[in-house]
Amino acid sequence: MGFRIVYATLIFAAISCGLNAQFQTGPTHGKVVVCYLTSWSIYREEMAKFKITDLDPSLCTHVVYSFAGLDENTMGVKILDPALDRGGKFKNSGYKGVVGLKANNPHLKVTIAIGGWNEGSLKFSNMAATPTTRSQFIQSVLEFLHTHKFDGIDMHWKYPTVRDGKPEDKVNFITLMKELKEAFKPHGYILTTAISGIKYYMDTAYDLPQLNQYIDLIHVLAYDYHGTWDGVVGVNAPVKGLNSDDVSDVEYTIKYILSRGVNANKLVLGLPLFGRTFILEEPETKDIEFGSTPVKSEGFGGPYTKELGFMAYNEICLELTNNKNKWTRHWHDQSSTPYLRNGDRVITYDNARSLAVKVKKAMEYDLAGVMVWSIDTDDFKGLCDKEPDYVSVSFSTLHNFVEKFNRIARNPVLQRLLQNLNLPNAQKLDSLSKASEFAHKNHLWAIESTSNYPLMRAIDESITLAIEEKIITADMIGILDNNKNVTTNVNSVYTVVCYFCFI
Repeated sequence: MGFRIVYATLIFAAISCGLNAQFQTGPTHGKVVVCYLTSWSIYREEMAKFKITDLDPSLCTHVVYSFAGLDENTMGVKILDPALDRGGKFKNSGYKGVVGLKANNPHLKVTIAIGGWNEGSLKFSNMAATPTTRSQFIQSVLEFLHTHKFDGIDMHWKYPTVRDGKPEDKVNFITLMKELKEAFKPHGYILTTAISGIKYYMDTAYDLPQLNQYIDLIHVLAYDYHGTWDGVVGVNAPVKGLNSDDVSDVEYTIKYILSRGVNANKLVLGLPLFGRTFILEEPETKDIEFGSTPVKSEGFGGPYTKELGFMAYNEICLELTNNKNKWTRHWHDQSSTPYLRNGDRVITYDNARSLAVKVKKAMEYDLAGVMVWSIDTDDFKGLCDKEPDYVSVSFSTLHNFVEKFNRIARNPVLQRLLQNLNLPNAQKLDSLSKASEFAHKNHLWAIESTSNYPLMRAIDESITLAIEEKIITADMIGILDNNKNVTTNVNSVYTVVCYFCFI
């Protein structure tokens, strides 16, 4: 039975992985894809102006409108930009516009993030400190959700106990989450929170086992590990650190949080659709060495986001498109990160290739899914040239997968296993290659046929492929584990299965 599941799964992956679902309005892979949407992106210059009508809801399971604030006088929800958020300053904008996406996209959940960096920590610390102020906040949240028809909130307190917070914030934050969850239950509202992926903050700010009890989803901000604040060139979101003692990387963060009692099915891995910029102290530096090449205290900004040390992906890819000869492209193997250099300027960022590596890591740990900060910084208008790395994540990855699977299927060890188990002959999988060839010739993959949202589409396709790999590998190993009469060399078969890897 196991191999028949493999066969069916492979055929499905080959002919439908990259197709738009005809009977569903959202992602079909079953994992969470949380898309943060920054309200202020509508004020950017025309090339990067993001309107809610620019959002493709089929790429997300959840949209988090960012941000609402906290009124420190009333301890209630504060609308930060009334003319935009509530007043309809632009057509189909604000709360009404984003919540209205649900009408034609029944899969979609729309929540509001309360907090953010600019709101600070002190006012949240004061609010969470007493039963009375917590009650005032919770009542305000309930009224806000009822009025504006959001599906819940994302608690975005950056961060308990730090930035003028108090040591007791760690306990008070959990109490606040517990009381919010109890208040939400009769209404079915969603309660999520965003936590830092940096070890210092994880240890100082959060009681992770307790948090796990009361939160529906925990969004870990697995980026901003390095920037100009380090004084050296660093990777924004490395999959692995520079050495075994380095705890500032995505894999360490995942393992650490899971080891502290957070359920994998509640943990959502944050993916950055932006990069960090640096200006070298010594422009003549020949080779960039992460963690040691000195940089100035401030990086440079992009033309639209205009934040020093930060560039959105749609700014980076436009820079590459318009100034091809000025930038040299590089890839850092240890961290699985692309980076660019132009004289004394350096950008470390994420593209389809590096995001696919992170997605695969999330699927290896069977996490609930991924989230992006933020969807308005992808190349949502399709203005950029496609990057050489993984121009088509879906097809190039599937093609490699087909070749690898065919090699496995022809392996004599596996052939003997199939014979002994009286299972269908692996050669029947020839149709897989034909299906793959058909898909390629007809450009059925979304990233081939649609130029906008290259990162979001790569994430969607990478999730599907990573899930397929995991299912098939487990199924093949299950055949070995469940059949004790197999006389073939089991270790050899396990070795064959270990070759089964997409990326």
